[in-house]
Amino acid sequence: MRGKIAIYPGTFDPVTLGHIDLIKRGLRLFDGLIVAVAGNSTKDTLFNAEERLAMLRAETEGLSGVEVESFNSLLVDYAQERGVGTIIRGLRVISDFEYEFQMALTNRKLAAKVETVFMMTSENYASISSRFIKDIARLGGDVSHFVTPAVAARLKEKYSL
Repeated sequence: MRGKIAIYPGTFDPVTLGHIDLIKRGLRLFDGLIVAVAGNSTKDTLFNAEERLAMLRAETEGLSGVEVESFNSLLVDYAQERGVGTIIRGLRVISDFEYEFQMALTNRKLAAKVETVFMMTSENYASISSRFIKDIARLGGDVSHFVTPAVAARLKEKYSL
């Protein structure tokens, strides 16, 4: 990838329409986007890192300028290893801002040259959270308003086991 590149990190468990929207909008601001799946997350994930990578790659296949990778280090260390100076983070609600603001300030202390850009979610996706989607799917609800058909099928398969 060449030009102005940003990293969009997350657990993506699972990838939602809100994530896809942010990726597409990020591509309007940057020449390329590294969608970085946190492999060593402290969150309990439904899908393992390989499954999350596969879903993201499938969902972003037609988007020029997107790379999907995993990382197992501090985000700012990963950014510096990749030579990327910008991190994109999505904000849905006020509580997201508080957490993300603290994280951005901490990252700045660790790596002053890595900046964080906050992007407000599109209002259509403000209520979407991976946690809620997993709860809905686990209880047999319809998640088609929140994820693509392929991701919905993966959720159904996961909870059918």
